[in-house]
Amino acid sequence: MSGLRTPCPGADLARRACLGRLAGAAGAWALGLPARAQAWPTRPLRVVLGYTPGGSADTTARELTVPLTAALGQPLVVDYKAGASGTIAGAEVARAAPDGYTLGLLDNAPLTIVPALRNAGYDPLAAFTPITMVSHVPQVLVASTSAGVGTLRELIEAMRKAPGKFSYASGGAGSVGHLTTELLKSRTGTYALHVPYRGGAPAINALLAGEVQFAFLTPTATQGFIQAGKLKPLGVSSRSRVASLPGVPTIAESVAPGFEAPGWFALVGPAGLPEPVVSTLRRSVAQVLATPATVSRLEALGQTLPPAGQDVRGVITAELATWRQLVAERKLVIEG
Repeated sequence: MSGLRTPCPGADLARRACLGRLAGAAGAWALGLPARAQAWPTRPLRVVLGYTPGGSADTTARELTVPLTAALGQPLVVDYKAGASGTIAGAEVARAAPDGYTLGLLDNAPLTIVPALRNAGYDPLAAFTPITMVSHVPQVLVASTSAGVGTLRELIEAMRKAPGKFSYASGGAGSVGHLTTELLKSRTGTYALHVPYRGGAPAINALLAGEVQFAFLTPTATQGFIQAGKLKPLGVSSRSRVASLPGVPTIAESVAPGFEAPGWFALVGPAGLPEPVVSTLRRSVAQVLATPATVSRLEALGQTLPPAGQDVRGVITAELATWRQLVAERKLVIEG
């Protein structure tokens, strides 16, 4: 019986030593294989989202995960980890194994805003592998009809004349709307009392009841009330106007040149995510975002596409600096 031959000449002892070296080399080679050679992914992927089902964030996640499921050949399952301004979701991703099977669709609250305000439980620049920007989410400044203002300039002038009269709502202390308003106050030299609520819906109810005068909220949350004439849109926080609100000027063109404070969603993974996995995901997401139907649906949510190849790590770094400076200047304190 001939049997299999090893490439090791000599006696049994030498043969065993050689086989050991071959086995070790094979193991090291396998560990160093790129994801494509290992046929990644071979099982479903989990996409952690810091929101509850049914909202615009959930819709955004599905606009991404459904076509990516087809592109990658494995299901992408949304895992809802709402609470603590997205930091529960952020921590879940940060402590996951960097194997490409746990990703996070995170907005700038857990990645830049909360870390600027307090200890988020992780370092946003060290705990994650930035993969790609998915969408920008402009905030629209809406006023209560009882506020008696028709333009953003009128609101700013009214706040300057009567600084104790105005208050603004947010979806929570440390939310995007909270810090965006504080940035506007800083840039315009105005004052308004912050009244935080537990989410966007209660904030809208407060506006409708005239309990507060204005708030930064998403176009999706406010559009129906705007169309019904119950809320007055005064400006958007993005660099350019929003497709779903073409008649609403940017804050930069109205009262504060250079002002820009959009929300955004980025796809991230745990630190140490293999480069082949990152490259595959970047390429696949770019293909999804190039689809006209996807673009149309995101625009219907009041979102815009990011610039091609936008540097997520660079955005996080720049925003952290902006928010930390604002927090120090305004002496903002949010308890963890």
